[in-house]
Amino acid sequence: MDARTCLIVDDSRIIRKVARRIVEGLGFEVDEAADGAEALAYCASVMPDVILLDWNMPVMDGLTFLRRLRSQAGGDTPKVLFCTIETRPDRIAEGLAAGADDYVMKPFDGEILHSKLAEVGAV
Repeated sequence: MDARTCLIVDDSRIIRKVARRIVEGLGFEVDEAADGAEALAYCASVMPDVILLDWNMPVMDGLTFLRRLRSQAGGDTPKVLFCTIETRPDRIAEGLAAGADDYVMKPFDGEILHSKLAEVGAV
């Protein structure tokens, strides 16, 4: 069986590093992208099993990325978790309506991330 893959999309190098450590500990092979445009280009060549997605990023934000991802061939496959500081219920609903599978509030830890990934069937 091939290793599960995860793409971490966040403009913060520190957040990517923390998330990488957690997700690798859950047995995923991890790649990173600093914005939605970089992530979309990555997904065009290699579709990951899971995407941890920040909302607020330069170049292309998470919501725009998610809408474009879900409209491309195979883009309905990855489990997508928004990992963000957005807390307003209307923003959360907007993210879920755009195709996110779940939502994780920053800051998060390994226990929270593991439980969210389990809820969406990724672990």
